[in-house]
Amino acid sequence: MFKTTYQTFLVLMLIGYGTFSFAHKYFFGLTELSVNSKNQTIEIIHQFTAHDLENAIAEQKQEHFSPEHPKYDLYIKNYFDNHFQLNVNQKKIELTWLGLELIKGKVIIYQEAPFKNKLAGIVVKNDLLVDTYIKQVNTVNYQDSVLKGSLTFTESNNVAIIEKQ
Repeated sequence: MFKTTYQTFLVLMLIGYGTFSFAHKYFFGLTELSVNSKNQTIEIIHQFTAHDLENAIAEQKQEHFSPEHPKYDLYIKNYFDNHFQLNVNQKKIELTWLGLELIKGKVIIYQEAPFKNKLAGIVVKNDLLVDTYIKQVNTVNYQDSVLKGSLTFTESNNVAIIEKQ
């Protein structure tokens, strides 16, 4: 009896440990924001863990959401339109959706907008995934011909201004 109970306990611990090892403790997103002076555009590339993004959208939509979903790209586009914005002079910069890729568990999203100016003064709103994951941290790295820097966004800080250095 003791041997069987002990074996069952060990099996349950190993299953629990295996499940725990697939979970992750850190929730982060990375956005690269750069000005392409040749094309006169702002180019934006976002990288997020696919299952984190899928879980957030599934929770919001109250339906199963995975790459096989017929509206996968559309739901992600709408999510980003609502949770990532750029403003200049109190006017929203309309971002064009270029598409997304799934690469090794990451969703990589591409956006751009016509833009002739420098980044100084742009207000960035980034609350991607912070409503789903309290520990979510989003970093926006930015660069133009003059400025280069980084902004950090969390649940308590989801708006920042790119300032002159």
